[in-house]
Amino acid sequence: MLQQFLESKPLYYTEIDYTRMPRAYKSIKEQVKIPKIIHLIGTNGKGTTGRFLATALHKSGKKVLHYTSPHILKFNERIWIEGQDISDEYLDSLHIKLQKLLDKEFIDTLSYFEYTTFLALLAASDCEYLVLEAGLGGEHDATSVFPNILTLVTPIDKDHEAFLGNTINSIATTKLKAVQTKAILAKQKHTEVYDVARKLACENCFEVKKVEDYITSEDKEKIDSFAKENNLASYLVDNLSLSIAALKELGIEYNVNHFKNGKLFGRLTRLADNILVDVGHNALAAESIAKSLKGSKYTLVYNSYKDKDYRNILEILKPIIQEVLLIDVDDQRIEEKEKIEAVLETFTIPYKKFETLESERSYLVFGSFSVVEAFLKVYRE
Repeated sequence: MLQQFLESKPLYYTEIDYTRMPRAYKSIKEQVKIPKIIHLIGTNGKGTTGRFLATALHKSGKKVLHYTSPHILKFNERIWIEGQDISDEYLDSLHIKLQKLLDKEFIDTLSYFEYTTFLALLAASDCEYLVLEAGLGGEHDATSVFPNILTLVTPIDKDHEAFLGNTINSIATTKLKAVQTKAILAKQKHTEVYDVARKLACENCFEVKKVEDYITSEDKEKIDSFAKENNLASYLVDNLSLSIAALKELGIEYNVNHFKNGKLFGRLTRLADNILVDVGHNALAAESIAKSLKGSKYTLVYNSYKDKDYRNILEILKPIIQEVLLIDVDDQRIEEKEKIEAVLETFTIPYKKFETLESERSYLVFGSFSVVEAFLKVYRE
């Protein structure tokens, strides 16, 4: 029922109506109970940070929903409630309820992401906390409409420039304008992000802190121990630290065991002894992976969207690449194979079409959610 309805909707609109989502929310807000919302914005790490936080809140006895996007294999992955993905039956019941609440104008015009954000809000109506991950942007994102108590800002870098701007300053400004009352900044690669945060905090009267303001030496010991025990990549350690800072801001005591099984699938996930998959798709993600896997060589299973800086990404990953296997992805946004091959030839990186796996090779599957999805369909057959 829901799936059929969503297939008729665009994921996002190229011509954005910034009034549609606020008007839709205003039309139903008196009939919807809003939990305490922790909003996640940034370029990389939103999903894992949110899941670490939601897992810890759940294991601390709080009723919590985590809304993330996109999904890899099934839509239900986007709405995690009380420790598990939402069921088909519950989704359909929420869809029926939302169809009754919304005017036909909004049912017809809301995008896929806007509509499903409302579904998550309804699902969280009896939760104490909603960990809400932004989509592409910040200021005008569908998730920015609702009142929140805290904003977590993961590392900001260039991505989705057509929507957000082509400089760090413009991207950070667009994202950080989503902050409502208080923000915690993860460790940032670009100093401009801190400058923009301070400027906007003064202009818009919100409080801004850094993750370092919360993490004590005792916290660091706990984090290092947990990271070693669970073989966390360095960027995942940063995400864990931000989630701990959030817990401390909320006044919730934590135990590192609360984060067990809190890592989202597809974030440098080991499928087998010789297969790693990661849904990253930009230069910042590539830098994190290259750093985490430094000293090893991998066969890269890869493809890229046309609007991604795949030249820069492949250059960053080159030190850990033995060969590239180009996997077919059924998506009109995927770049022409010949253009990616031309870049690989420029970097003298061997390549061929993805067909089979060899047990003696180590594989890294990377490029986007769509690349990982395409690989998993073959791998699980």
